[in-house]
Amino acid sequence: MSIDASARVHPSAVIEEGASIGPGCEIGPFCVVGRDVTLAAEVTLKSHVVVTGWTEIGEGSTIFPFANVGEVPQDLKYAGEKSRLIVGKRNRIREGVTMNTGTEGGGGITRIGDDGLFMAGAHVAHDAQVGDRVIMVNNSALAGHCIVGDDVIIGGLSGVHQWVRIGKGAIIGAVTMVTNDVIPYGLVQGPRGGLDGLNLVGLKRRGVAREDIMALRAAFQALAQGEGAFQDRARRLTEDEAGKSPYVREIVEFVLGDSDRSFLTPG
Repeated sequence: MSIDASARVHPSAVIEEGASIGPGCEIGPFCVVGRDVTLAAEVTLKSHVVVTGWTEIGEGSTIFPFANVGEVPQDLKYAGEKSRLIVGKRNRIREGVTMNTGTEGGGGITRIGDDGLFMAGAHVAHDAQVGDRVIMVNNSALAGHCIVGDDVIIGGLSGVHQWVRIGKGAIIGAVTMVTNDVIPYGLVQGPRGGLDGLNLVGLKRRGVAREDIMALRAAFQALAQGEGAFQDRARRLTEDEAGKSPYVREIVEFVLGDSDRSFLTPG
């Protein structure tokens, strides 16, 4: 066990032999930290937090009561193999959140980026790859093997099917089931999620230039009403004026990338 001298650990907390606790960490009452856990500098576990498994928590992250981070996957194929959970810097993991380690069949690592907010009851399953500044609202869930880009928002009570990719800057409305890939900057909503437009509010908040937003609008229209398969429409965007925008090129590269799911297409 390695506990930095500057760390503050409540007497009721259980720190297993082998754990590594970095400088400035605060571990509150009735927390449990497993033997293969590494907490970087300035990590705070409020109280009643369980961090277990082969898990790394990045600098400046805060985990709130009754979260369970690093437990084994909820996957019947999991056979006890050693797998990891890596959580980046400055994440806020709220009450009752669950995050599982990976599986051998999925690469063995569940990975969370930096500066995320995971609200109460959110779930990140095995082998998911989650980008930076992602927000998962209360009781939303990512199934196994999902890939979520930077700056994505997943609304409350929403579920994302296994192997689905959600592109950078997309937004998923509340109470939505997402069963297919979502293009970057897409807006998805409805009980059986449909691609209803672009995340214009998010783009404007990030200060995206007006000409890029106009190019995205034109690209979305072409994807919605063009001829041929969805991938063919995306490929043709590179020949259009809109295709000069780096944001449109992101969509094209995403659509033409490898995927185990089909795409949500504009209605």
